[in-house]
Amino acid sequence: MTKLTHLPGFEDSIHDAQQTFRALLDANARPGRPYSITASMTVPSGLSRACAAACLTLLDLDVKVWLESSFAPQIKAWLLFHTGCRFTQQPGEADFALIQDLAALSELSSFNWGTAEQPEASTTLLVQVESWEGGQSVVLTGPGILEKRKILPKLPRHFWDFWAKNNLAYPQGLDVFLFTENAVMGLPRTAKSEVFEQD
Repeated sequence: MTKLTHLPGFEDSIHDAQQTFRALLDANARPGRPYSITASMTVPSGLSRACAAACLTLLDLDVKVWLESSFAPQIKAWLLFHTGCRFTQQPGEADFALIQDLAALSELSSFNWGTAEQPEASTTLLVQVESWEGGQSVVLTGPGILEKRKILPKLPRHFWDFWAKNNLAYPQGLDVFLFTENAVMGLPRTAKSEVFEQD
């Protein structure tokens, strides 16, 4: 446990943090388009390198994190050691939620959607996915998208059912970052989705 907890974070802390933050900004500004995260680091098993880099960039002493129970204990220890973040078991209290098995998490509406006065106070979901291919065909429209963009990340159908409600709640609602091993895709609450059934 001690060795895993003290695994080093970014090898080049300034450059890696800056590159990761830029990738997150670009992903949020251009929904549905993957952006590479190139940070060099060693991470605990079960946490993708891209998601780990985002955690080191976004989490700090001032935020509360909801961690899906399927994550191994050493991941919580690693995040605490490197970021100092606080953890909560209450989804509605979380600033960020870290998820690795979205199919097992049927209820997403329990996270904080923000308020009419403070929509920015909502939870941001950091979701690990297996691939950008192999999922349902979804067309995104909205700010940051030129006409429309087709995506196929491996996500369960209930996520897109939830996403339709999430988009309608704007300016309240959740923002999402999807992570493969080496890249991030943004799904801000402004992105409208249309699901097409596979042939």
